[in-house]
Amino acid sequence: MKGSQAVIDYLNFLISGELGARDQYFIHAQMYHEWHYPKLHTRMHHEMEEESDHARALINRVLMLEGTPNMKVADINIGHDVPSMLKADLQLEYAVRQHLKDGIALCEQEQDYVTREILVAQLVDTEEDHAHWLEQQLRLIDMMGLANYLQSQLGDISE
Repeated sequence: MKGSQAVIDYLNFLISGELGARDQYFIHAQMYHEWHYPKLHTRMHHEMEEESDHARALINRVLMLEGTPNMKVADINIGHDVPSMLKADLQLEYAVRQHLKDGIALCEQEQDYVTREILVAQLVDTEEDHAHWLEQQLRLIDMMGLANYLQSQLGDISE
């Protein structure tokens, strides 16, 4: 089924962002693991897998629209400590949210309602899961103080 070239191009732009998010979350997850913060590691590893799923859905849609997926990876922003990592991830999610909204508008303009629904589902995941969780963590750091927050994320350091 031949799709709108504008939609295919925008999906490729979104794929780049999802792959960048996947890589950023992967590195952050490994940093959390190294620092023995298993709760943060588990959550960011989960987020990395979800970004991979998002990219896969977009790639599949590009293929269905008879396009060629572009596997360029967007730039990533690696933090140097827990707060900067959480902030970098939140800024990434805010950018993804806006890109998805722009993509939804494009799909409506091009009357591609199936692609629109894929993007709406990813927007819900971005706003209600990813960004919300990151906002909660930063709020906890403000409320508890960094030392208490980090202590709550510690695991067994003998592992």
